[in-house]
Amino acid sequence: MPIEIEDKFDVPAEFEIPDLSDLKGAAEAVGPRTFSLVAIYFDTPDLRLAARGITLRRRRGGDDSGWHLKLPKSKGVREEVTHPLTRSTKVVPPELAELVLVYSRGADLVPVAQLDTKRGVTRLMDEHGDILLEIADDRVKGTVFGEPPAVTRWQEVEAELVKGDETILRRVGKRLRKAGAVPAESANKLGRLLGDAIPASPPPPPAGTAGAVVANYFRTQVEALIAHDGPVRRAEDDAVHQARVACRRMRSALRAFKSLVEDTEKLQEELRWLGEVLGEVRDLEVIRARFAGHLDTLDDAMIVGPVRERLGSDLKAKEDEAYGRVREVMSDERYFALLDALDAPLPLTKKAAKPAEGTLEKIADKEWQRVEGRYAAAQAIEDHAEREIAMHDVRKAAKRARYTAEALGMTQAAKRAESVQEVLGLHQDGVVAQQTLAAEADRAREAGEDTFTYGVLAGMEHETAERAHRKFPQVWAKVTA
Repeated sequence: MPIEIEDKFDVPAEFEIPDLSDLKGAAEAVGPRTFSLVAIYFDTPDLRLAARGITLRRRRGGDDSGWHLKLPKSKGVREEVTHPLTRSTKVVPPELAELVLVYSRGADLVPVAQLDTKRGVTRLMDEHGDILLEIADDRVKGTVFGEPPAVTRWQEVEAELVKGDETILRRVGKRLRKAGAVPAESANKLGRLLGDAIPASPPPPPAGTAGAVVANYFRTQVEALIAHDGPVRRAEDDAVHQARVACRRMRSALRAFKSLVEDTEKLQEELRWLGEVLGEVRDLEVIRARFAGHLDTLDDAMIVGPVRERLGSDLKAKEDEAYGRVREVMSDERYFALLDALDAPLPLTKKAAKPAEGTLEKIADKEWQRVEGRYAAAQAIEDHAEREIAMHDVRKAAKRARYTAEALGMTQAAKRAESVQEVLGLHQDGVVAQQTLAAEADRAREAGEDTFTYGVLAGMEHETAERAHRKFPQVWAKVTA
C-alpha cells in the first residue's frame, strides 16, 4: 500500500502560494492547475475511525477519483488504500470495510460529512520532468450531516512528497511558513470539520508513576495488535507472529504487574484465547519453513517419495484452513468485545500511584526469582518425562520475565531471561517437530509411501533438541553467576 508523506498548513483567508520557481532542488514550478473535488466521508455513528485519525471517503474529481482509506503511520505519514469508484454513494466497498473492522467492530459505516473543495495544485518538477512534490491550495466547504446540517468554510494548504527525500518537503514548508502559513492543528480535513465531536482519549495516569509506565507499555502492545489486524487478514509475512507476540506481552504484563492492575482475569483469558487462535497459524508457518529448510540441505538421494508435497503443500493447505478460522474469529463479536476491553483504561490499584523507580524494579526481580524457583523445582523431579514438562514451565517463566524487563527498559535483565527462553525454546521446537514428523510419517505409511526421509528429518530434529539440552547447563550457569 502506498505511503503518503505530507505536511499540512493552516493559512489566513485569501492566502496565496509564494513563488517556488527558484526553490533549491527543483527545476521548475508548474501550475496552479485547478480541480473541483467532492468527497463523502464514512464512519461509524460514534466516529470510531475519526477518533484514530483514519479517513474513509468516496471522492469525485481530480486525478484520483475513487474510494480512499488513509491510515496514520506516524506524524505526517499515512498509508493509503484505494478502490475504484462505485455507483453507490452510501455503501462502502467490502474490501475497505474489512480493513477497518478492527476499528468499526461491526458497527455500520455511514456517511457523516461531505467536503467540497476547490483545489489549486502547483507541482515542483525535477530536471527530468518528474514530479517531486505537489502543493495543494484548498478552499473548503465542509458539511457535517445532521438535522440541521452544519456548514464550515476555510482555506488550507497541503505539501505532499511524490519523489525523492524529505529535504524538498522541508524547504517548501519553510517557504510557506515565511508567507504566513502555520502547521495545521488538525491531522486531516475531517478532523478539523468534526472538531469536538470526535471522541477524546481518556487521560493517562500521572507521569512518573508505576501505573503510567505499565499503562504506556500496555497501550503500545494494544496498538501493535491493532496495527497487525489488516496484515493478518491479508496473510502478510510475519503479521500473525507479531499479533501473537502482542497478545502474549499484554497477558504477561497483566500477570506480572498484578499488584498494579486489578480485575483483569477475564481479559487475560480472552488474550490467551486469541493467542491460541493465532498460534495455530503461526506454528504451521514455522514448521513448514523449518522442514523446507532441512530438505534443502539434503542430497536428492536422501529424499524418497513425495515428502516435499506432504511437508510443503499439505501443511500449507492446513495453514490456509487455519487462516480461514483466524479471519472468522477476527470478524466475530467476541474479538470485537476484546478490542473494546483493550481500549478501556487499565484498572489501576493504589500501588500504581507510587513512583515508578524502585516499585517496578522489585517486580522485575520477583519475576526472575520465579524463573529460578521453577528451575529448582524441575531439577528436583526424578522422572525424566515429568522433569521435561517442568522445564517447559521454566521456559514460560523466562519469557514472562523477559517481557517484564523489556516493558521497564531493563535491557540486561531482558537479555538474561531471553537467553534462557531461547535455548529451552530450541529444545521444545525440536521435540514438537519430531511429533509432527511422526504424524506425517504415519499418513505417508498409510498411503503406501516410503518413510525413510521422515526418519532422516526426525534424526536432525532429535539432534537439535539434544544439542539445546546439552547447552542449557552452560547458559544457566552464566546467567546465575
